[in-house]
Amino acid sequence: MNFDLSEENLQVKSMAASFAQNEIAAKIKEYEKEGRFPREILRKMADVGMFGATFPEKYGGSELGFLNLAIIAEEISKAHPALGYAFNMQAMTCPFTILNWGTEEQIEKYVSRLIKTELIGMFALTESGGGSDAAGSMKTTARLEGDEYVINGSKTFITFADQADVGILFAKTDVNAGHRGISAFIIETDRPGYTAKPIEISSLGKMMQSCEVFFEDYRIPKENLLGKEGEGFKIAMNALDYGRLTVPARLVGIAQGCVDESIRYAKERVVGGKPIGEYQMIKQKIAVMVVETEAARLLTYRSAYLKDKGEAATRESSYSKYFASEVAVKAARYALEIFGGNGITDEYPIMKYVNYANMLHFGEGSANIQRILIADDALGWKNANRHNIKQRFPLAR
Repeated sequence: MNFDLSEENLQVKSMAASFAQNEIAAKIKEYEKEGRFPREILRKMADVGMFGATFPEKYGGSELGFLNLAIIAEEISKAHPALGYAFNMQAMTCPFTILNWGTEEQIEKYVSRLIKTELIGMFALTESGGGSDAAGSMKTTARLEGDEYVINGSKTFITFADQADVGILFAKTDVNAGHRGISAFIIETDRPGYTAKPIEISSLGKMMQSCEVFFEDYRIPKENLLGKEGEGFKIAMNALDYGRLTVPARLVGIAQGCVDESIRYAKERVVGGKPIGEYQMIKQKIAVMVVETEAARLLTYRSAYLKDKGEAATRESSYSKYFASEVAVKAARYALEIFGGNGITDEYPIMKYVNYANMLHFGEGSANIQRILIADDALGWKNANRHNIKQRFPLAR
């Protein structure tokens, strides 16, 4: 069993690290200060193939695979956690869902333009009061009238919704059928009846925002149905399963950022006549951060490796998302303790790591939900309230 990265993996890692330093770290403060969506940076990420790693060449992809995508997402998120959002919207949950479930016409129309960032994507599942109970709480409806679906309802915490051109929307086509009544649609935001309102989250800034989205007699052609009526829940769970590749990779990037910054600071900061890195309490924190970050990375890479082999890796995706979120939150807290008061200043990136680690801890399947899924699977409770991993996250067709 070989755990070494291949020469190709190392080249991809070097490319992503260089890009992160030259195109993100050197320029991102301007976007943050202005609260401006970093469309130009995303376009440059697309130009070097970052979003097309898992897509066939015929649709504009590079076919580099899931492991290389995880490596890229880690490096970019280490440079700035907010940019990690783009891997879900431009590489996974939006275009990859269309690739998995769309007709050839839908794939041809949207996928290439999304991974090239000619279109900005979104994934509209969550509703107010819903959270992890996406199916049970869904109130948004889609009614077929002639050749069009008429959609009414709202969504919340939808990333990029104020910037998006295209998205995947989930709505009930049969309000009495529970999760079997949910269908998926490809929507375009320039149609009448669509409104997006950014949610004020001061700790995450205004550069890349989550939004409330409202649909009022919003109409789309019936050809925009993704998959079949009633397949929406299966499509959503499958999409989130793939999203759980990039999310733990982003969390590993945050944790590694905390490690790197803490080591640098521990060497420079002098207290009592010696660098704080010589004190045992600081060493203990750094040791824990280093080891747990590497463990989270290996879990994430294993999930990606299995996906590259054509396996679902649903169980491993859940493992890596859960563990990486725990590690990133701890690493961010430890980094803040090492930096002390300096950690809350804008001079250092520690509070960014803290805020995004906490956000991703419950985003894309909270730690508590992952614990339930993992435990039910380990206990063999296959039919326990549909908590079993394979039932909650069906395989791609």
